[in-house]
Amino acid sequence: MTQRRDTRRLLHHWREAVPNDRLAHLIRDVARAQMRALQQRLSRHGVSFGHWTFLRILWIHDGLTQRELSELAGVMEPTAFSALKAMEAQGLVERRRLPGNRKNVHVFLTAAGRALEQRLVPLAEEVNRVSVEGISAKTVASVRRCLLAMIENLAADEAAQDSDGKA
Repeated sequence: MTQRRDTRRLLHHWREAVPNDRLAHLIRDVARAQMRALQQRLSRHGVSFGHWTFLRILWIHDGLTQRELSELAGVMEPTAFSALKAMEAQGLVERRRLPGNRKNVHVFLTAAGRALEQRLVPLAEEVNRVSVEGISAKTVASVRRCLLAMIENLAADEAAQDSDGKA
């Protein structure tokens, strides 16, 4: 119930209070609304949004090191450690060192963690469908191209900033 009110308040904010606010804020708010919608669905399966992020990565790249996983998830290593410890306690992942490398801890899905993919991915697909409802496929494709171009622009700017800082 609170989530619906939050999203309605967000809609009012953008349509009436600050319709011309910065694009970055709008993008952030859309992402937050999508995350809330997904979290609502995931919670019915006992999965937090934070765990979803790690599961999603592991479904594609099982066996990553904890460090690689934290980098791909965009979280600090202590945050990843805590989440993975909880996921291990839930029987979703196992952490282990591989023979010949005692330093790195690798994370592997258990059968239960792997099985969640079939139940949870459709929930994310549903949120995507809901979020673009009533928007033409052409417009969705255009928005996708624009957002990717924005990422490319920001990546180029980041590289330029990095090279400026090293000189």
